[in-house]
Amino acid sequence: MQHANDSALNVAVTTSPALGDSLLLMTVARNLQLSGKTVTVFSQHMQALRDWFPGIDIQPALRDDEVDARLRPFDTVIQLHANRPVPRLEQRHPDVLVLEHLCRAPSTEPMAARLAQFCRESLRLHHAEPGNGLAVPAGLIHRKHPLRVAIHPTASTPDKRWLAPRFVRLALKLKAKGFEPHFIVTDDERADWEQVQQHGIGLPRLGTLDNVAAWLVESGWFIGNDSGIGHLASCLRVPTLSLFMRRGIARTWRPGWGAGKVLVGGAWLPTGRLKERGWKYALSVNQVLRAFQQLQREAA
Repeated sequence: MQHANDSALNVAVTTSPALGDSLLLMTVARNLQLSGKTVTVFSQHMQALRDWFPGIDIQPALRDDEVDARLRPFDTVIQLHANRPVPRLEQRHPDVLVLEHLCRAPSTEPMAARLAQFCRESLRLHHAEPGNGLAVPAGLIHRKHPLRVAIHPTASTPDKRWLAPRFVRLALKLKAKGFEPHFIVTDDERADWEQVQQHGIGLPRLGTLDNVAAWLVESGWFIGNDSGIGHLASCLRVPTLSLFMRRGIARTWRPGWGAGKVLVGGAWLPTGRLKERGWKYALSVNQVLRAFQQLQREAA
């Protein structure tokens, strides 16, 4: 970014349709704003959570036919991926920052910390931190239900999803130990999970992302696949156990805000292709349960 210390700089941040990516880029938006920049965020998911980000100008995601006109007034446009959400962004605006190189950086830090480091070192925002500015609205109580375990059994792609029957067995084991497991799924996914209610497992109808956040923040724990909902739980400082297919992916994309653990299935498998295909079969219910018990001890 040119003139990174110019307090009058007007910056646009465009986030992808992925919830996790959007929450992560809010780290950059917040640190820029705290340094005196004027920041506007264009994001479908963050627009749904705008009441959770007070003081930040959040607009709906840009339509392709309005991109050029809407972004023209900004001095700089920041995007995580080169062609997502705005394709050919570097050909459409004279001053663009694409942060995709941070996803591939040889770092042991999660993306939230990498983005904060980028703000400090490249944008010269010397006091930048990983926090993204999310604030819980009045009337909600953090971890109000300490025994409630939010379980997210789906993900954006099938290869990221642990086996559905094992999620059910995990929930039953948690229930036997006195916890209150609930599955969080979208309305479109609900039909695939209705049967869990026969076992006394909760399946709340939450609808909007705002409602999901309000329900999550009052939960005691979160267990789920590598997904944006896990990042949201971490932002809300709900202790989080995330299930991953590979160590490298977990190292970069693990939730990086609140207390949390990651568990990689089939780390002993010899090749990346085998790991991606076999992790969900190699990861047992008891392994996940033991990791959850360890998370309980660490978060106590």
